[in-house]
Amino acid sequence: MENRDDLNSILPYLPLVIRSSSLYWPPRVVEALKAMSEGPSHSRVDSGEVLRQAISDMRRSLSCSTLEPSASHGYALIFDELIGEKESKRWFDEIIPALAKLLLKFPSLLEEHYQNADSIVSGIETGLRLLDSQQAGIVFLSQELIGALLACSFFCLFPDDNRGAKHLPQINFDHLFATLYESYSESQESKITCIMHYFERFCSCVPIGTVSFERKILPAEYRNSSITAPDADFWSKSDVSLCAFKVHPFGLIEDQPDNALEVDFANKYLGGGSLSRGCVQEEIRFMINPELIAGMLFLPRMDDNEAIEIVGTERFSCYTGYASSFRFAGDFIDKKEKDPFQRRITRIVAIDALCAPKMRHFKEICLLREINKALCGFLNCSKSWQHQNMVIDEGDSGLRHTDTNTSHGALLNDVEMSREKPANNLVRDFYVEGVDCMDHEDDGVATGNWGCGVFGGDLELKATIQWLAASQTRRPFISYYTFGMEALQNLDQVTKWILSHKWTVGDLWNMMIEYSAQRLNKQTNLGFFSWLLPSLATTNKTILRS
Repeated sequence: MENRDDLNSILPYLPLVIRSSSLYWPPRVVEALKAMSEGPSHSRVDSGEVLRQAISDMRRSLSCSTLEPSASHGYALIFDELIGEKESKRWFDEIIPALAKLLLKFPSLLEEHYQNADSIVSGIETGLRLLDSQQAGIVFLSQELIGALLACSFFCLFPDDNRGAKHLPQINFDHLFATLYESYSESQESKITCIMHYFERFCSCVPIGTVSFERKILPAEYRNSSITAPDADFWSKSDVSLCAFKVHPFGLIEDQPDNALEVDFANKYLGGGSLSRGCVQEEIRFMINPELIAGMLFLPRMDDNEAIEIVGTERFSCYTGYASSFRFAGDFIDKKEKDPFQRRITRIVAIDALCAPKMRHFKEICLLREINKALCGFLNCSKSWQHQNMVIDEGDSGLRHTDTNTSHGALLNDVEMSREKPANNLVRDFYVEGVDCMDHEDDGVATGNWGCGVFGGDLELKATIQWLAASQTRRPFISYYTFGMEALQNLDQVTKWILSHKWTVGDLWNMMIEYSAQRLNKQTNLGFFSWLLPSLATTNKTILRS
C-alpha cells in the first residue's frame, strides 16, 4: 500500500485491521453492517433500543469497551421518543442502511485515498495521518471519506482507550448521546439534530468536494529557524501599518460576505465540547459544519505556538440562539465557490485563548502568548505549498524560480522592507510565504470576541491583539463582530482614531504594554480604550449620569 508511514501513524486510532497490505473490517463487523445495509427486515434494527444493542455488539467485535448506560439510553431517547415516529422510521428504513453501506465501503475509500494522496500537491505529503504536536503538515480528505469517518463516530466504532496518551480529543458520539440522556436540554437535542441532518443530506446526495486540515506552527518549520516566537522587542519595533478595521455590531462570522479567514474561538483540544455538553462559538460551528469533526480524529491538542486551519468544509444547517438557546433552524444550502483543489472557499482557523486569565492577562508574557497565537493562526501558510517552486534569491531584491521540490518553499511578503529595517529582520521567520497574493479583498480576517466568553478574556485587549496580528501578517482588513457587546460600543470610534493618526503595529503594541503595566500596578482601573482616549471615559461618565 502507498503511504505506509501515514497509515501506520493513524492505524491504531482506526477500527480497521490490515492484512497483506489491505484494510479490512473484522468479519463480525462486516456481517453486522451487511445486515443493517439491507434494512430492518434483515437486521431487525428498527428502534433506538435495537440500534444501541447493534452498536454494542460491533464494539465488542472490535474489542472496545461497552457503551456507558447513559449513551445507550441516549440513542434510544432520540430515536424512540424525540424525533417522532415518521422521522424515526425514515432513519431505520433509509439512513441507517445507507450509513452501513458507506461503512462497508470505508476500507476501499481509505485505500483509494492513500493511492491518490501523493498526486494532490507535488512534493507535499497529504495523506491521512496523525499530525502530532510540533509536526507541521496538511491532510486532504474527500467529503465522501469524511462522511465515512463521521459514520464511524456515529456508530462509536473508533478505538477510544489509546487517545488520551496522544492528547487527542474524543471522536465517538457516545458522550454526545449520553449527555442528552443525563441532562436533557433543547440545545443538546439541537446539536444532535444538526448532525442527523448532515447524514440525511449526505445520504441523499454524496458531496464530491475536498477538505484540508493543516497544523500550523510558529516558528515556521520550513524556514529551519532556530528563533523562537516573536518577542516583545519584535512587536515593539514593528513599523508595519495597521490594516483596515470593520466593526459589525450585529451579524455572525460564518455569514461574512468576503471569503475572509474565519476564526474559531477554539479549545486547545480541537472541537472543545462539541461531542459533549459544549454549545458556544466553536461547538456551534462544528455542528453546522460537521465535517470539522473529522479533524478531531488525528489532530492532538494545540501547543502555544500552534494553530489549525481547515479549508473547504460545507455548511449544512441554519440555527438560532447561542449556548442554552441554541436551536437547529433547518437546512442550509452552501453556495461557496470551490478552489482548484475542490475545496469550498471557507477557511476556518482554530486558535485557543488563555483560559480564565484574570489579572494575568495584563502580564507581558501573556500578551505575547496571545498575540503570537493569533499571528500563527493568521499566517497564510497555504501560499507556501501552493507556490512551492518560488524561493528567495538572496542575491537580489526579488523572487526567482527554482526547481526545488521541498515541501515548503520560501516567499517573503516584502523583501526590501526586511532589508531596509534591521529592527524587523525577524519578519523573515514570521511572515508567511506568498503574502504577495494577500492584497485581495477576501483575504482579511473575520473574527470577534475571541476568548472573552467562558474563557474570561478582556474584550478590548483581545480585539487589539487580533488587530495587531492581522496587520503584522499583511491581512488587508479585519472584520470584527462584536455580537452587540456594550463594552465594545466605542470600538469603531477608537479604531478610526488610531488609523487617522497612522499608527504602526509597534505604536499600538507599546501603548497596550504601557496600559497593561499600569493595570497590574493598580495605577488605573479604566478599560484600554478609555485609557487610550481619555475623552471616551468622560463621555461614558456623562452617559451614565444621564
